Amino acid sequence: MQPQVTVCCRRAYHFRGVAALTFAFRALRCLAGMAQAAWLLLLAGLGTAPVRAAEAPPILLRVVGGHDGIGQYLDQEVPFWTRRVPELTGGQAVATIAPFDRSGIRGEEMLKLMRLGVVPFGTVPLGLAAANDPELNAIDLPALSPDLATLGRMVALWWPHLAAVLRERYGVELLAIYTHAAQVVFCREPFTGLADLAGRRVRTSSVGQSELVTALRGVPVVIPFAETAAALRGGVVECAITGALVGNRIGLHQEASHVSPLSISWLVSIFGANQAAWAALPETVRTRLRDGLAQLQQEIWEKADRDGREGLACNAGLPDCLAGRRGRMRIVRENWVDGTRRTQCWPRPWCRTGSSAAGGTAPSPGTALPPPSCISGPRRNRPFQAEDAARRRHRAPAWMPARRPCSAAAASCACFPILTP
Repeated sequence: MQPQVTVCCRRAYHFRGVAALTFAFRALRCLAGMAQAAWLLLLAGLGTAPVRAAEAPPILLRVVGGHDGIGQYLDQEVPFWTRRVPELTGGQAVATIAPFDRSGIRGEEMLKLMRLGVVPFGTVPLGLAAANDPELNAIDLPALSPDLATLGRMVALWWPHLAAVLRERYGVELLAIYTHAAQVVFCREPFTGLADLAGRRVRTSSVGQSELVTALRGVPVVIPFAETAAALRGGVVECAITGALVGNRIGLHQEASHVSPLSISWLVSIFGANQAAWAALPETVRTRLRDGLAQLQQEIWEKADRDGREGLACNAGLPDCLAGRRGRMRIVRENWVDGTRRTQCWPRPWCRTGSSAAGGTAPSPGTALPPPSCISGPRRNRPFQAEDAARRRHRAPAWMPARRPCSAAAASCACFPILTP
């Protein structure tokens, strides 16, 4: 329309009188038409503005997952974030995920990085995080949850307090709690129970496991998972603590002769979000992520149960073995509470007032415990500052006994096994 206006205006200069007025009138009509067209375009732009807003790019969630090469990360975490999250949120959110051990992050540093917002969403192995804050791993104290049902009760007991600790100390919103399959004992030579670990070198993977082996008078040796089979084969260790099925997959059924079905620990992890990153998400996205993570948690626990049972079946060469290689191992049938022999062991970082050192008795394995009143970190028996102790007491829920700073006497209470006939 603009070229027509230009032509009309130019022609008006070549005429005089009535003719000039006629062409000028036509030029004004052209300008009016152009203004009308511009107004219609403006209205059309305003009408499509909501559509353009609805077509905004999806929110990108940057997630740091668990250990690389483990079934939980590859088979469950990765598909959830890369495929199910876009479906759950209706395309409002998409995610990228990488394992923490391939991202240049140490497990002990995860909570610190989440507090700073460097890691907005992440999976935190509590056994590693407990190196800096022992209370975090109270949910998975070694030898206190011999089966998955007991661990489930422990998680239900501790969830509210753990959520409060993560929120107040680290600015992290607790969204899910994962577990691996039971961590059990493989040995090259026959053994009849955990008491027989005395004097043996045992591969461990966490501070809690090492403390338990020490309490049983064994010798803990921290060895990376990938080197476990070679360490057994070469005699570096005589026993190893790891999952029954993953142990089978790396060949422990060929290096060891006996395996115990009782869980030493479970390698529990939490999934959480930096509070600022979580609050920045739309309410609908947060609701759908919570629902999805609850379902993922259920699936992970069910798989942990299946892997534990199938791992034992494969190591023993039973017909139930489908996902592993059949061995000829002997399963040690040990009952911790059979009335004839009990092992009551409290890991060193967790000491309680009124325990056996003070004339009391320690609870039997599998009993859900209240939080301890005295906490000393591994290799770090230092008392809390007075103001820190007061702050912690103020935050503690009503059912939790008040803590006190650990003294030399308290730090030794009930930290070693008591074998009762």
